[in-house]
Amino acid sequence: MTPMHKTIVFDLDGTLVDSLPDIIASFQYSLMSLGLPVPTDTEVRVLIGHPLEEMFEHFAPGQDVTRLCSIYREHYPRNFVNRSRPFPGVLELLRTLRERGYKLAIATTKRTDMARRFVEALGMMPMVDHVQGTDGFPHKPAPDVIHRALGALGGAKGLWMVGDTTADMQAGRAAGLRTYGVTWGNHDAALLATATPDEIQPDLGQLLQHLPPLPRA
Repeated sequence: MTPMHKTIVFDLDGTLVDSLPDIIASFQYSLMSLGLPVPTDTEVRVLIGHPLEEMFEHFAPGQDVTRLCSIYREHYPRNFVNRSRPFPGVLELLRTLRERGYKLAIATTKRTDMARRFVEALGMMPMVDHVQGTDGFPHKPAPDVIHRALGALGGAKGLWMVGDTTADMQAGRAAGLRTYGVTWGNHDAALLATATPDEIQPDLGQLLQHLPPLPRA
């Protein structure tokens, strides 16, 4: 029997990529374009990681959420690498983990098509084995997106879920993975601690200490 691939699952925004400024700008643009009140950066940031529809419903109750989402999805891909960049050391980390024999998956609240376009635009697609978005099934903290990502890799064995929000930590635990919370994204250490991750770190460097090279087949 062929052994299952050992896989590390990563959230995308706020974990691998510092993408909040471009997300917030497109969100605010969508509201502004319909003449609706525009929340501050801080107000939007609190809800990042939730489905786009829920975010617009929160800030524009009773408005045409479908239209707002459409505007966002037109504007964001044209502007999603204006300021977005991988966090320091991320590309080197991904390369090292691949060299050590691990499979790497991304599991994000973004829709799959948008997530893949974003990862490709940043030049990161060759460094991961699968990009899985949330398309019509429960979003984090439900574990569905993680299960889909692992299933796309042939039922791979997930080892760690790496993310920047309590929802990432809850989803990882629900999927049976160890959880690693990084504080350079959307949730600080105190908030992440409420989800009791296995690790809370200011960056991804400590992750390598848990993942030595795998034996060669």
